[in-house]
Amino acid sequence: MSRTAHIAAFHAEVDAAAARVATSHGPRLRCGRGCAACCVDDLTVFEVEAERIREGAAALLSTGEPGPAGACAFLDADGGCRVYAVRPYVCRTQGLPLRWLEEDDDEPGAEVERRDICPLNDETGPPLTELPAEQCWTLGTWESRLRDLQREFAGSLARVPLRSLFGARRG
Repeated sequence: MSRTAHIAAFHAEVDAAAARVATSHGPRLRCGRGCAACCVDDLTVFEVEAERIREGAAALLSTGEPGPAGACAFLDADGGCRVYAVRPYVCRTQGLPLRWLEEDDDEPGAEVERRDICPLNDETGPPLTELPAEQCWTLGTWESRLRDLQREFAGSLARVPLRSLFGARRG
């Protein structure tokens, strides 16, 4: 299986898991085409995801122009994603209620759970702190798997700015 096939399979797994989380929230999640507040400039991805974008959006990268600075280079004039089918992991989970564990500053060796959600998706539904863990996207495991794919196929953890993918096709 090629590198891009591995990352495509990973993305398909992420999409399925994210859909299960999203389904549990119904109308609470307001993300959709044109909702692009989280689509900011300076996003970076691992080379394995950049390669998938290069292959899946070759025409755009060779003939198109990046969007205006400040927003993601891949947004169109209406706030839609021009690489949606091959978008990176981080974009596939945006808007979902997030949870993660981190070291507790007050108690060394102990962990504390943190949660966050896009403010646009926090206007309805139960408070974030009351959601069962399975109704949140838990950070850690998926990112570790992506990091492992990067190490396996690229040998380093170097990251690629999304905006630079346009310049890489020019010449």
